Amino acid sequence: MSSRPSPDLPQALNVVREGEAPIPPTAPPRGGSPRSAVLREMRWWDLEQVLELERDLFPEDAWSPGMFWSELAHARGPLANRRYLVAELAVPPRWGSPRTASGGGAVEGNGARGRPGDGRIVGYGGLAAVDGTGDIQTIATARDQWGTGLGARLLAELLGAATDFECREVLLEVRVDNVRAQRLYERFGCEPIGFRRGYYQPGNVDALVMRRTTQTSSEAPSVQGT
Repeated sequence: MSSRPSPDLPQALNVVREGEAPIPPTAPPRGGSPRSAVLREMRWWDLEQVLELERDLFPEDAWSPGMFWSELAHARGPLANRRYLVAELAVPPRWGSPRTASGGGAVEGNGARGRPGDGRIVGYGGLAAVDGTGDIQTIATARDQWGTGLGARLLAELLGAATDFECREVLLEVRVDNVRAQRLYERFGCEPIGFRRGYYQPGNVDALVMRRTTQTSSEAPSVQGT
């Protein structure tokens, strides 16, 4: 997973940080199954878990609460130009809960199978759309979700959002030493167009700038095996 510059810098808002290990031959289908994460809109009540995950994955350059609040403020309403998602796992049933009449029944956790926000957040991603150009801000997945294809599912949804915003192109940055992530983006039609020297700090690592022209959903590649 690549790092990014300090969130206090303006250019930090169009950086992809993607953290999956090598992907198995098949990945969960889009939309999820009973045992996979369900993708939905990020809301303010998700931020506690999102920030926890953010600090775990990016301890040196984690976004502040204010950064996320600012992004979500532009994600709703008639002038919305952001799309932020979370991946949520349902809370498993709890057996023998004292809340049941007999003491031996199961109490279903809510989460992805009930009220949004009650499950466990295991990933998130965001996209900004300005003047026909989409910028993928961030993609992150929990460590125990690496290798499940969740990052690819989030990427596919964000690219779909770029189409909804009528973006002509989507831009992103990725560390030059993150070849695995570059291959994933290439599978989704992203092409290298330049570099940003010393973009990732600390470490002074260059960023490869990639661009993808928008496609219809029927033209996008399958997320299976990515």
